[in-house]
Amino acid sequence: MTASNVGAAFRAAAGLGADAVLVTPRCADPLYRRSVRVSMGTVFQVPWTRLPVDAEGGWRSAREALREAGVHVAALALADGAVPLDAFAAARPEQVALVLGSEGDGLSRNALASADTIVTIPMAGGVDSLNVASAAAVALWALRPGA
Repeated sequence: MTASNVGAAFRAAAGLGADAVLVTPRCADPLYRRSVRVSMGTVFQVPWTRLPVDAEGGWRSAREALREAGVHVAALALADGAVPLDAFAAARPEQVALVLGSEGDGLSRNALASADTIVTIPMAGGVDSLNVASAAAVALWALRPGA
């Protein structure tokens, strides 16, 4: 994700009650000036950490740590057989980690394969997807505590 998208995603996470943000080493640094500015300083409000990567460059060990902690991993992606966000939210697991990809490339095959569920935001009007920060906000709204 770009620094602007990271900042916007942090702002959504703060405003919509996310517990934390996990970023991969390939993600822009939340402490970059642009990220901080776009986040309106919420990068200092929401707890966050970088996920460790495995020797092959994946995040299998981080995924296993999430699984052991009882966290359901939901990848936001355009994929055949993906569960619509509203259906996923209706049967929301207690703890959910949303996985978001970069704009354009999206998530890797490994990231999709390691997710418990692939979730999509249904779109209308011939639009296939949202900006990654907008998608984060929509998903966080749908999955917010008490929803």
